[in-house]
Amino acid sequence: MTEMTGQPDISMAITVDGGRVLMIRRRQREGKLSWAFPGGGIEAGETPEVAAVREVAEETSLEVKAVQLLGARVHPDTGRHMAYVACERVAGTATVADDEELAEVAWVRHAEIPGLVPWGLYPAVQEYLDEVLDR
Repeated sequence: MTEMTGQPDISMAITVDGGRVLMIRRRQREGKLSWAFPGGGIEAGETPEVAAVREVAEETSLEVKAVQLLGARVHPDTGRHMAYVACERVAGTATVADDEELAEVAWVRHAEIPGLVPWGLYPAVQEYLDEVLDR
């Protein structure tokens, strides 16, 4: 795994509520990625935290707030510079808001993550989820 320097291109929101984490299934796979956390490109002038909050709203209609930047890396499969932001649900219900990009949204229990992401998570994200999710 390669830690990165400089500004990331992509921000992913790790949104936890009720002992589960929000995940999305994309219509088109990105490499071997099908299930992922909501996220996308960081726009000019945005921080990873602002981008994560915006992306969750755009993709799922859920209002969240950024709590903590968990870390950043160069993704080993996609080569993209990624930031990971812990978020909390503020209001709304998660639905597929961007049906051109997304096929499904789900609130996932800790034990279900390996079935959706069998190659494992970025260690900082895994450590965070190990702490905050019900087992």
